[in-house]
Amino acid sequence: MHAENTMSLPGCVPWPDEFARRYRAAGYWRGDTLGALSRSWAKAWPERTALVDAAGRVTYAELHHRAERTAAGFAELGVTAGDRVVVHLPNSADFAVVLLALARLGAVPALCLPAHRAHEIGHLAALSEAVAYVIPDVYAGFDYRTLAREIRDRVPSLRHVIVAGEPDGPDQTRLADVDAEPGELPGPAPADVAVLLVSGGTTGLPKLIPRTHDDYAYNARASAEVCGLTADDVYLVALPAAHNFPLACPGILGVLGVGGTVVFAADPSPDTVFPLIERERVTVTAVVPPLADLWSQMWEWEPGDRSSLRLIQVGGARLNADLARTLGRSLDCTVQQVFGMAEGLLNYTRLDDGPDLVAETQGRPLSPDDEVLVVDDEGRPVAEGEIGELLVRGPYTIRGYYRAEDHNAGAFTPQGHYRSGDLVRRLAGGYLVVEGRVKEVVNRGGEGVPAGELEEHLATHPGVRHAAVIPLPDPVLGERVCAVIVPADPAAPPTLPDLKSFLTARGLAAYKSPDVLHFVPALPRTAIGKTDKRALAHDVTPTPDAPEKPHPHPH
Repeated sequence: MHAENTMSLPGCVPWPDEFARRYRAAGYWRGDTLGALSRSWAKAWPERTALVDAAGRVTYAELHHRAERTAAGFAELGVTAGDRVVVHLPNSADFAVVLLALARLGAVPALCLPAHRAHEIGHLAALSEAVAYVIPDVYAGFDYRTLAREIRDRVPSLRHVIVAGEPDGPDQTRLADVDAEPGELPGPAPADVAVLLVSGGTTGLPKLIPRTHDDYAYNARASAEVCGLTADDVYLVALPAAHNFPLACPGILGVLGVGGTVVFAADPSPDTVFPLIERERVTVTAVVPPLADLWSQMWEWEPGDRSSLRLIQVGGARLNADLARTLGRSLDCTVQQVFGMAEGLLNYTRLDDGPDLVAETQGRPLSPDDEVLVVDDEGRPVAEGEIGELLVRGPYTIRGYYRAEDHNAGAFTPQGHYRSGDLVRRLAGGYLVVEGRVKEVVNRGGEGVPAGELEEHLATHPGVRHAAVIPLPDPVLGERVCAVIVPADPAAPPTLPDLKSFLTARGLAAYKSPDVLHFVPALPRTAIGKTDKRALAHDVTPTPDAPEKPHPHPH
């Protein structure tokens, strides 16, 4: 292993030398660190507005100055290069300052979502052996200071609780006081871990995803190029900033890398977001499909001039094709589908793609060196257009989760491909269509029913507002197909025979039709806006008037 490609953080899996050399030679990895990039941004655009939040505006020079002083302040507290720091901040300039400060110092932020609570934070702080925990005082009615005390009692390594706002005791430090005169700091190497992202799965405890300075800088830079970002762009952070999508796809880092402006929204509701789009002349933003749907409904009814918006990215879950076709017309802007993962691989529809590609696919890989395989249950490549599991390796896809040796043995192939767990079809030109998850396949009498495929069909029914498909246990079939429906009209929900006829007319195989309907007012969501199927599986039970038990589909 060459020294320049050795991650300094134990518990991480580096790229093999031959791959690292290839990625450097191709210009993907440029030897950048996020702290050094911050310095170059400040030199290039010192007076341009970098950040906007509820507290005001921050120029590039001010951002760099604050990050440098905060880095020195962390060093005075005893935080050193390689130390892990749990960052649990909402959307704000403080988030960007702390991120860049830790990057400058070489400490590693574990970026948690505001919705995480004691269960997740305790696990992540212990897993990362964090020495510090950065929180707001109170956000969205929740007092994070009380949570911090619980975490500190549970995690022996945790020495500092740092509060953006007002501490409520001597055992907590005000973020504004983490401030010192900048001095000489060793800083990280480009191959070192820059951030630990939190995995977005809906089962089990979250894992930590180590992203290096080299690979994450490329992730943001290449994404900015695909999106055509320039210094004139104004990016709205509507989703939680700690999530990979609004952070680096191209997100905050991609926008700062071209001299644009980042606007932080406290929440993604139309009441909050629409006035920001008008006031700041926002040009680009990223949302999940439920938000896209909500915004499209409210857009023409809410007053204001939001004509500045040129591009809306939709990702985090599959975007319904019908909504994809109408969204651009509703918002009068370009729609870009984004399918990716915090572990690495990103797929984008391109800005010049035709309407069918944008509506019906989830894009194609970002990098020429993204190595994508679509394989069957035995690991054999499937034919073009056939459904299989997505495997990938490349210049920004990790080679292992942090401190997860046992899990990594199953999550990665011996050749280093990440097993995404996503079921996809690959079309001509490398475009991917997401059909669901390997673990989101209902095994109905030996026939696999991809949940995503059925959800897409159900969502086109006029009586269905949203749909999620989950398995229910069955003594004969093994699993029955349960469709959880948010009806368009709660007073007149669709019936099971109606949906079956509708799906048959659409050409769907009969065995893929739902066996059971369950109606809910809204689908539960994870912190990043995905349907929380674990919560659904817990809440949904067969009703006494469930339909007669179906027979397996004959082969």
